[in-house]
Parts: sequence; C-alpha cells; structure tokens
Amino acid sequence: MSKLFDWLVDGAPGAREPADVAERIGCDLVNEGVPVDRLVVWITTLHPTVVGRQFTWRRGERTVVTELTVAANRSPAFQASPVAVMIAQRREVRVRIDDTPSPYPVIDDLRADGFTDYLCAPLSFTNGEVHGIAFATRAAGGFSEAHLAELRQVIRPLARVAEIFALRRVATNLLSTYVGHDTGARILAGRITRGEIETLRAVIWFSDLRGFTEMSSRCTPAQIIEVLNELFDCQVPAIERRGGEVLKFIGDGLLAIFPFEAGAPISRPAANALAAATDAFAALDLRNARASSPIRFGLALHVGEVAYGNIGGASRLDFTAIGPAVNLAARLEGLTGKLDRRVVVSADLATHLEVETEDLGAFELKGVAGTTHVFGLTTLNR
Repeated sequence: MSKLFDWLVDGAPGAREPADVAERIGCDLVNEGVPVDRLVVWITTLHPTVVGRQFTWRRGERTVVTELTVAANRSPAFQASPVAVMIAQRREVRVRIDDTPSPYPVIDDLRADGFTDYLCAPLSFTNGEVHGIAFATRAAGGFSEAHLAELRQVIRPLARVAEIFALRRVATNLLSTYVGHDTGARILAGRITRGEIETLRAVIWFSDLRGFTEMSSRCTPAQIIEVLNELFDCQVPAIERRGGEVLKFIGDGLLAIFPFEAGAPISRPAANALAAATDAFAALDLRNARASSPIRFGLALHVGEVAYGNIGGASRLDFTAIGPAVNLAARLEGLTGKLDRRVVVSADLATHLEVETEDLGAFELKGVAGTTHVFGLTTLNR
C-alpha cells in the first residue's frame, strides 16, 4: 500500500484527469488484496448549472464521470443517502449489508447487486469543504479491520490530490463562465501581461436589444436583468454551439467572434455565424410566443482583422477584441433599427455567404471613413 500512498502524496504524477486517479486507486487496492468492487468519488464545484461531478469505478471497468445537477442534489434519493449524512455530519458512514432493511435506498440497490459492505467517508479540503468517497465490496464477510485501515490511509492524501484537481476545475469553470472558453484557456496558459495581444481574423457578431432606453425608464432593475438574461439565453448557446466565442456583454449588447486561421476560407465561419443567428432568432421567437412583452434585438455581422488580448490598468485587465473591424460591426448594428432589419451584414462578409442577400444601400457611419455598403438577408428579414 505504500506505493499507492506515496503516489498520492506526490500529487498523483501522470494522472491527467481525476478519473485517472479514481481508476488507479481502485486497481491498486485490488492488487494489494483489498476487495474493492466499487468506488465512487463526489466532488462539488463552483458552476452556474452543475453542482459537481461523480466518478464511479467498478472492478474491470473504466471510470465513468457523471455531472451532478442541482435537481439531483436536492432529490429525495440524494437526501436519503449515506453521502448526505456524511456531508452533514462530517463523519464516516459504515453499513454492513445483510438481510436487514436499510434506511438508505442505495444500500438496498447494492444488496440486490451482491454487495456485502459499504464505507462512505469525507474528503475534507483545507478550506473546510467536505466532499466524499465510498467503497463497496462483494467479498463474503465484507471489509476486515485491516482493509478499513488501508482504505482510511488512502483517503488522507487523496483529499489533497482531489483538492488540487478541484481548484483547477473551479478556475477553468469561472474563467469559461465569465470570459469564455478560449479566452479562459489563454489566461490559464499565462497570457496575462497587459498589452500582450495577437492579431486574428474572425467573423464578428455584434448585437443589441431594441428599445432598451425606453424599457429602462418603465421597468425595475430586477425586471431589466431578467429580460437581458432571457435575451442572452437566446444568443449565447447558439453562438457557442456553432463554434463562436462570446467575448463581452456590453449593457444590452453582445460581442462575439468566430475566429479562423489566416488564409483559411471565410465561408465556414460565415456559415457558422449565420447558423447561430438563425438559431438565436428561432429561440427569440419561442420566447416571445410565451411572454407577455415581446423583445427584439438587432444583429450585425462583419469579417475582418481584430486585436485580441489584454487591455486595462496594471492590476485590472480585460481580455477582449478591438480594432476598426469591431467598431464597424458596432456601427452596422445601429442600422438594424433604422432599416427595420433583424440582421445586416457588411459587403466584406456578404460575398462569402451561401444564402441570398439584398443590397440595402450605402451609408455614412460615425467613425468610419466614406460610405459603407450594407446588405440584408432574405432568410432573416424582419
């Protein structure tokens, strides 16, 4: 057992994911003569929709990872489980599985599957959080005292390893939630120096809520926030599903990009942006069909070169995209209300769309030299 203990104390070198750690523990315990047939680890996390993750290892099988939802965490089945008791009371829950009915439904399920013994123990983090691990066996007579001692020895260093992985995941979740997946990955990779930017090509998405000023004058702040959340719920999943990156919420506006490699054809990111727009407006139509007060937003699509990186003060940075192309997209969006169009696209992008477009004319835009030719989409008209 010293090899497994030392491996965990050393930080589980070679394990790329938490599932690798669970699998190594299960296999090593069996090889050392501890009759573990099932191992489950629960780790909560900080995420807007996911409570945490469950890692389930069974002898002879690969580790299965399951996301734990808020609903599952609040379900009667979980509240009546040994895990809930272990977390609430911060103590081990040991159940010898025999013919006696158990107060825990999961024990009845384990009995039906041939298990004879069960141990659920806390994984205590240094910040006071309690997570958990459970071992179960089919061995006749269950776990011996010697087996239990070996399991408890593993739990101690595992708590530290689990905390390290959990902190990494929290950092990733928070960055993905607040700055986007790709941007978050860049920040975690060390791209945090002010002024450190890169130039890339992208299809630019700039959208804005119609009638926001009037809405602000008649609605409470809570009502405005609710509307904005519904508005962005129509757009963000559609953008991310098509490979776009949401960079910023600017009041009632949204800035996103669909980046592509220099020299690569524009047609693919252009098609992805258009598909995202179609999905977003379909979601908006569904929202408006069931809401008492409909909302509308305008969208401008453009393609160009953007500067992507860190700007801000020495100790407070923002990772964003800037440049003339972004400014043009924002100015184009202002035309959607004047032209009563859901979507307008620049001439630079229109030539790469494989859908029918219509020439809406040339316009003078604030901060943009000369006139800008603007096109509409017949498929997303009004």
